[in-house]
Amino acid sequence: MRILQLAPIWETVPPPAYGGTETVVSCLTEELVRRGAEVVLCASGDSRSSAELRSYFPRSLRPAGLTDEALQYSLMHVTFALRDAADFDIVHNHNGPPSELGMALSHLTPAPMLSTLHNNLSKETEFIWSHYRGWYNTISSAQYRALPCLPRARYAGVVHNGIDLDAYEFAERKSDYALFIGRFAPEKAPHLAIEAARRAGVRILLAGKIGAPDERDYFEAEVRPRLDGASAEFLGEAGGELKRALFRDARCLLAPIQWEEPFGLVMIEAMASGTPAIAFRRGAAPELIDHGRTGYLVDDVASMAEAIEACGAIDAHACRRHVEQSFGPAALADNYLRLYEEIIEAESEGRVALE
Repeated sequence: MRILQLAPIWETVPPPAYGGTETVVSCLTEELVRRGAEVVLCASGDSRSSAELRSYFPRSLRPAGLTDEALQYSLMHVTFALRDAADFDIVHNHNGPPSELGMALSHLTPAPMLSTLHNNLSKETEFIWSHYRGWYNTISSAQYRALPCLPRARYAGVVHNGIDLDAYEFAERKSDYALFIGRFAPEKAPHLAIEAARRAGVRILLAGKIGAPDERDYFEAEVRPRLDGASAEFLGEAGGELKRALFRDARCLLAPIQWEEPFGLVMIEAMASGTPAIAFRRGAAPELIDHGRTGYLVDDVASMAEAIEACGAIDAHACRRHVEQSFGPAALADNYLRLYEEIIEAESEGRVALE
């Protein structure tokens, strides 16, 4: 099978720090190559892959400070990538939302296209959706339930995200700090993570990206006043060895999400390191955490604090096994290869729905 993986160029594949979509694209691509598939990865020129790498822009946009000009670069990236689409059995598009560029240009490819929704949709792209000629999948059942009214005929199903477990260090013995890692945005609510840790009497370390101006405003108003450098410390954007060490050594990961998050990659990254995840019972969290075995699902700050105190009873090995079985490279590739084959067969038979 010849597969074109069409990654966004916001971040490097794989990313050195922030970049959930690029992490998943890398994991899938490497596993497909390992299994003998012919894979071409279209990504930024600073990406690394065992697949053939084709790049039409030398750098990923966010580290290069080009996010304000992203449309022109992303448009050229997708257009040039689809120029050779006839050479492939399937195009796996990871671009969008918010731009849905791959979907908007789906009419350029004679090969079937599968678009994975790595983020939630906005109403501003309804016109693109109404003209999209390919297939799409969601990354959780929660994400599918949250979709607006869309044509369901070409819905291919749910495929949970996956990660390369070799990229995460496992430890059974933990330090006594709670961890928040992710975007510093109101919907991620790191200020509530600080409050929960404070109630539990546990130190918290926070790391992640502060991006848009509204995120900076939120950080200054709600997070910085709660930082004291002792019980609550901000480490900046963590990548590489620091990120692995934070996941490995944490007592628990806190995810007090305030939105219907479509996945939540940090939860499985923590569990891969043997660290239990404690999350508010929203979005895809119930699909990721095995309550009471690999972490806890809670409903408010008070119950999150109680879970922090209780998480010493969670078996680190159970956390790792859970990710290996459900969110590892093998499960990710198995599920997407099944969809590829079903879509190719449906297209050859002229069907608009999978059986």
